[in-house]
Formats: sequence, structure tokens, C-alpha cells
Amino acid sequence: MRIARSQRLSGPGRLGVLAGSVVALVILAGCGAPAPSSGSLAPAVAAASAASSAASYEPASCPNPIYPGVPQLDLGAGMECGYLTVPENRAEPDGRTVRLAVARARATALAPRPDPLVYLTGGPGGSGLISASPRVAAGWNADRDVIFLEQRGTWKSEPLLSCPEVDAFLAAWVGLDTFDPATARRSADAVGACHERLAATADLGAFDTTENAADVADLRTALGIGERNLYGVSYGSDLALQTLRDHPDGIRSVVVDSVVPPQQSAADTFWPSAASGLTALSDACAAQPACRAAHPSLRDDVVRLVTELTARPRSLTRTDPVSGSPVPVVVDGYKLINLAVIASLTPGSIAAFPALVANLDRGDGGVAADALLATRPPAGLTGYGLTYGVFCGEIPADTDTLVARGRAVLPELPEQVLRLVPQSPYLVTDCARWSIPPAPASVRTPVSSDRPVLVLAGALDAVTAPANADLVAETLPAATRVTFPDSAHDVLLWSPACGLAVMRSFLDRPDAPDLGCVAALTPAPFAAS
Repeated sequence: MRIARSQRLSGPGRLGVLAGSVVALVILAGCGAPAPSSGSLAPAVAAASAASSAASYEPASCPNPIYPGVPQLDLGAGMECGYLTVPENRAEPDGRTVRLAVARARATALAPRPDPLVYLTGGPGGSGLISASPRVAAGWNADRDVIFLEQRGTWKSEPLLSCPEVDAFLAAWVGLDTFDPATARRSADAVGACHERLAATADLGAFDTTENAADVADLRTALGIGERNLYGVSYGSDLALQTLRDHPDGIRSVVVDSVVPPQQSAADTFWPSAASGLTALSDACAAQPACRAAHPSLRDDVVRLVTELTARPRSLTRTDPVSGSPVPVVVDGYKLINLAVIASLTPGSIAAFPALVANLDRGDGGVAADALLATRPPAGLTGYGLTYGVFCGEIPADTDTLVARGRAVLPELPEQVLRLVPQSPYLVTDCARWSIPPAPASVRTPVSSDRPVLVLAGALDAVTAPANADLVAETLPAATRVTFPDSAHDVLLWSPACGLAVMRSFLDRPDAPDLGCVAALTPAPFAAS
């Protein structure tokens, strides 16, 4: 989670990302429990697959401030807001309801397009409304309305299923040894404490993509919209695709950015995406003469340092950029490879990464330690009820699978590292404490549709590898697949001008978008060591 580059609000890295010129929110990836073998819809899924007659929409004042102390994020005077009320669990239509905050930015054109764009952010657990102002400032609503949905359990929706216990652990984790069993127990205890507290007032099993997609469908009918387009980034791409599969009515087209394929378990993609990103970073450095001369063996250097730091972590004392006080930081092998992964989340981080490696190679580590301090999350911002509801219920993961996938793509890394989840090390064991029923196997059904879909990938992405885009496009005959050579995770953050131009062209002409600006893009120059 980050604000204004120098004031980042962030966790150690999450599958999803919200981003903009002012703010971006980075949320944890996770794990899951084994899904049933049946591919048919379970009763709860079937209930959520139908539009809800209980859904309603009520206009309301915009929920400003969006984030205290950051007025740039507040929703402007021209924004229209309200709340979508839907069943918490559609299998229990007479049960509790949840309220989802909605903000609508009207098109600035005199003759706007009739079909709005619905923005679905990443995470899971990120805030759609925090994303609104930066995207409006970038001109997303120039020719059509853009509707920002706060997904269930997240920042401005009710209830907010946050976990300050988890945020406190993540803040402390920078000063802990990742491989110490006591650290993993501390993480699991934080997750368990949050689960126990939230389960007293919420059906945590209902905070998942199946219900989330039904919310997106209900939003259309509650607002009286005919056709609309969906945009989903990272986890939002999974949500957009599952909405297309289960609720196709009224979907004119879909844009998916930094794709999470519904049909593939994240356990199969964590380490392959990390390996893809590390190779792409090294290749990009090798293509620039100055970087190649300074770092002729960047990938090998990273692997060597990960191995060394796994055996002998470095303990440093740094100045806390928030409090100004001394603070301990431990740089170990997992944290280094994880920094390579989450560099995909912030423009500029990849360009600076070789210098971070060189600083470690000189026997220091201060640059890596400062980068780790920048990953600490603010308490209460992330909707972990949705985070864990999606990943612990939908994605089967176990340590043996992680190690096997990791060995296949990064055999040089120590097994101690491969046993942990990139972006969030302990989610296999954390999910054992987030007690919810496993999702049915039907959530992993590939999305087959003849609707136009624009599939965007960043060549440098170590969170959701470009290969993910290839996979989802296989069952989408009207898909347009585009890889941006200058981008990593969240293409429209990394390449805002060209990315927005491509998306607008696609929305105007889904069968023949103008992709001309992509060919001229190249990775940013790497920083000097």
C-alpha cells in the first residue's frame, strides 16, 4: 500500500494492486484449502450465480475523506456516490446484508458513450474507491462514465473486514527472521485472532469471488444499466472473468490487466511468476549497456545472495522514516527474492533493483533494509476478510506443491525459501487458521466467451507472469492479447499514456483496437549502482 511514492502504504507484497499517480494499495496473495472434486455448482454457488432480487441501490454522500490526511484521494464534487445493498450470503436471502460503496465519475465529453466502464480493483481486499481520484485525474472518464465499486468487506463498504492484528505482524516482520518457526507461529496467531473476532459478526465463507461476481451483476441491474464494460486488474481480472463466465448479461466487453487466470491455482503460479519476472529483469538489464557492464551476472548474483542470506541473515538498524527512531531490520534470503517480486508493483522499483543487489554484494544491505521498511502496512486499511475468503477458500495450496513448482523454475534456490509463498510467506499455514469451507471446483472453470476481451500483460511482471495472459486467451476467441515491454504489474500504472490509449481504442472498436504505441515502448533505464 503506498502513497505518493515517498509515503507508501504497503504490505510485503500482495497478488493484487491498486495504483495511480498518487496512491496504490498492495495486498497479500494467499493460499487455499483443497476444493471438492465435483465440477458442478454447489447450492451456494448456484444461489450466487443468480441475480439477487434483494439487491438495491441508494444514493448517498461520497465517503470523504477516502484516506485521512491525503486529500488528493478524496472524491471530487462531480462524483456521484451511493451504496449497493446485497445479501451477505445468497444461499440465505433472508439473512444479513452488506453495503458496498459505489462512486460514479460522469464522462466529461459532451456526447459520451452510453456504456460505462466498471472498475474492479485488485487484492483481494483492496479499495476500489481509493483508486478513483487518480484515475479520474488521468482521464479515464473522458468519453464514458467510470463506476468504481468497493468490493464486499473492503475499505468503505460495510462491514469492513480488516485485521489490525495481521497488519501489526506485518509491520513487525521486517525485523524478524523469516525462517524462524516462531515467526510463522506469530503470523498464524495474528490470523487466528482476526478470524475469531470477525467470525462473530460475519459469515466469512461468503466473502469470496462467487458472491463478489454476483455483486457486480447486481450493480448493473440496481443502477438500471443496459450494457457496460468491465475493467479488472490483478485479482480484479479474476473477478471480471468470473463475472463474464457466471453473469454475462449486459457485458459488452472486458479489459483484464495483469491477469489472474480463474482456471489456474495460484499455487501453480507463485514461483513461476517470480522466476519469469527475475529472468525478464535480468534480460532487460542485459539489454542496456550501462546496466550490463555494471551487473553482467545479475540473475546469478541474486540467486547467490538469496542462498547466502538464507544461511546468514543480516541484522541492521535503520532510521524509521515515519517515527525517526532506530528500528531493527533483518534481511534474509526470502526477503531478498520477495523484494525482486514486489518490485513489479511500483514503477521505478525494478530500475532500482540492481543497485539494491550491488549494495548487498558489497556487504552492506541498507538499501534492501530501507526497501523492506517501505513495505509496512497501515493498520486497518486492507479488507482481509475478502483476502483470506478468496485465497483460503478457492485456491488449493500446500507446501509440497509450492516446493515442486519452485524447483521446476528456480532449482538454485534453497528449499527453505521455496517452502514459502512469494509475496506472503506463511499463507499455507495461515489459511489453516482461517476456518472457512472450501470453494467448489467450479470456480476454477475456464472462462469461455465470444465477448471481446482485451488482455494486457507487463513483460517485467513477477506477480502475474505474461504467460497467464496466454492461458486465459486460449478460451476467449475474441481476445486481443497485448504485452507491454516497459511494464510490470498493473500495465495502466506503468504505461499510463499508451495503456489508456490502447484501452480507449479497444472500448471504441473492440474488433480493431489501435495498438501502435506499444511498439515504441522500452524498459526505463536502470539506476546507477
